[in-house]
Amino acid sequence: MALSGLEPQALWKHFDKIISIPHCSGNEAQLGEYLLSYAKGRDLEADKDPNGNVVVRVPATKGHENAPTVVLQGHMDMVCEKNSDVEHDFMKDAIQAELDGEWVTAKGTTLGSDNGIGMAAALAVIDSDDVAHGPLELLFTVDEEVGLTGAGKLEPGFVKGTMMLNLDSEELGAFYIGCSGGGDSTISFPVEFTDAPAGTKPFVLKVSGLRGGHSGIDIHEQRGNAIKVLARVLRKAMLTQPCHLVSITGGNKRNAIPREASAELMILETALDDLSVLVGDETEKIREELGGREVDLSVKLNPSENAKTKVMDGKTAKSVVDLLIALPHGVEAMSYDIPGLVETSNNLATVSTSGDDVVIGTSTRSSISGALQALRDRIRAVSELSGAGVEENEPYPGWKPNLESKLLGIAKTVHEREFGKEPEMKAIHAGLECGIIGEKFPGMDMISFGPWIEHPHSPEERVNIPSVGQFWKLLSAILKELAGKTA
Repeated sequence: MALSGLEPQALWKHFDKIISIPHCSGNEAQLGEYLLSYAKGRDLEADKDPNGNVVVRVPATKGHENAPTVVLQGHMDMVCEKNSDVEHDFMKDAIQAELDGEWVTAKGTTLGSDNGIGMAAALAVIDSDDVAHGPLELLFTVDEEVGLTGAGKLEPGFVKGTMMLNLDSEELGAFYIGCSGGGDSTISFPVEFTDAPAGTKPFVLKVSGLRGGHSGIDIHEQRGNAIKVLARVLRKAMLTQPCHLVSITGGNKRNAIPREASAELMILETALDDLSVLVGDETEKIREELGGREVDLSVKLNPSENAKTKVMDGKTAKSVVDLLIALPHGVEAMSYDIPGLVETSNNLATVSTSGDDVVIGTSTRSSISGALQALRDRIRAVSELSGAGVEENEPYPGWKPNLESKLLGIAKTVHEREFGKEPEMKAIHAGLECGIIGEKFPGMDMISFGPWIEHPHSPEERVNIPSVGQFWKLLSAILKELAGKTA
């Protein structure tokens, strides 16, 4: 077992168990049942709501029964991404963790440290005799990664605590006290097909080797977007050579920057040499623009055995590609109030060809509700101008920072005492469940913190081992401090 012997042992033991249970977004039921069983085995009260959210109620350690009830909160689901050359079935296979120096990573897949480490820390409190605490409620939600929908369906009374430690941040030494809101758009473009021209042969144009990453946390790094790269190369090819689009596919998750994308094409063999040169030239231009951010970018045109009798007609193909080029991706605006914070962004996340439609998914974020809606309106306008239809989900709220928070003041004092320095106060350009939970449970005093996690939502995801120990030390010390208070 790769994680055996790591400290703190109780936390890593729970994490190892969590990643052995499949728990992609929408498939958390097995993990939820494990949590209920675990609580039952320790004679703890636990409930599951109709949506799959779980709460485990933990009595106070002796002498701290009158302390305020604290909610320890994390989410059950993980983003399931893998490299295309990796054989892994997220519906049944355990994540294969491995050590890389001071880091834990996974073999070609996401690791699930987001938010498995936070969950493991909450569960480890139950097992740790040396952690003093008042009454606790361990709240584990579903579907955080696909729009925070589990938290959005919480009912009043499911938790009763008035202080919450969200364990879903990824930067040691910082307390997060605010986050962006967000919403998704689904664009459907109707496709007209025609007969494939005589003499054309099947090919696949594939973009791969990009880093991907979290569509909020990493969006400011201007990493390559595989869908954008593919659309740009396709447009250049279609303007100059007789190639015909059959289908287009790219990206897997709304909250992950797409790493790979491909297009099925029918091409006249007489045009192949010129087309290959064009693809190579355009790829070099894109590689130069991306610089050192994407050293492994690959754009390849390869023969396929999957010949098609139908292709998109010329007008449809041009409109689809032009739409993908026109849709916004990346940072739209930076915050005027918090230096370095992205205020508004959009991720052009997915594209697929399904029946008679090309379906495009975007994920928009902003810490300002008006800016969020304005960018979603722009996406709608661009899409409708192209002839596509648009559906939007209900946006989730952001979390406004409260520098006067009593819980924040206590946590800052503890951090300074334990580590000899002040923590940073930050907001994050990503959705934390604090925004929704604060709306569901008015008056909830909240902060968010965690260990050092890099590249979540991509197969490069990794968690720093020493930082997990420091995270555990901080969590234990905050709980001890709160245990000395009176509700």
